[in-house]
Amino acid sequence: MDYKYIEQLLERYWQCETTPEEENVLRAFFAQPDVPANLARYKALFVYEQQQAADGLGEDFDERLCQLAGVDKEKETKPTVVRAKRLSFAARLQPLYRAVAILAVVLVIGNGVQYVFDSRKPVAEWDYNPDNYQDSYNNPKEAYETLNDGIEELKDVLSSSADSAKLDSEADVEAAVSEPNNNVRP
Repeated sequence: MDYKYIEQLLERYWQCETTPEEENVLRAFFAQPDVPANLARYKALFVYEQQQAADGLGEDFDERLCQLAGVDKEKETKPTVVRAKRLSFAARLQPLYRAVAILAVVLVIGNGVQYVFDSRKPVAEWDYNPDNYQDSYNNPKEAYETLNDGIEELKDVLSSSADSAKLDSEADVEAAVSEPNNNVRP
């Protein structure tokens, strides 16, 4: 018997040029019990769908699956109701608060490190040249009174401080305060 037509259909099948009707012809041919030996190697490919359709899942499939999962199908279980949690506005912003706190800590540490390692700090130098100074008062009496008030405040601070040096006598302080200042210009 010549199976030239089947071989041509197989060639077209491998090139994906067959129609669904021609594929049904191939399935019907390979479903027969007597298939030539040179075409027997293709039989499993075309009979596979029919074998799988016949197998099916079976009546006890659900029971076997429940048994493997550890679920008792006969026991009625109530479905668990899961309710959504209501979050307050503050709870929603909590991750933002954490991020802001971390950012604040980083900025504070960064500013501290920058302050410590800042090499552009101006060096305070004393200017001993009296020509650079200007009088801040036009009236010498007013200047003297301001100076006297400042010395009185200094005396109060020094007398109240426990760590300050003790003065020999109040007379020396009074004498220093009552002397006119020779450096004040009229």
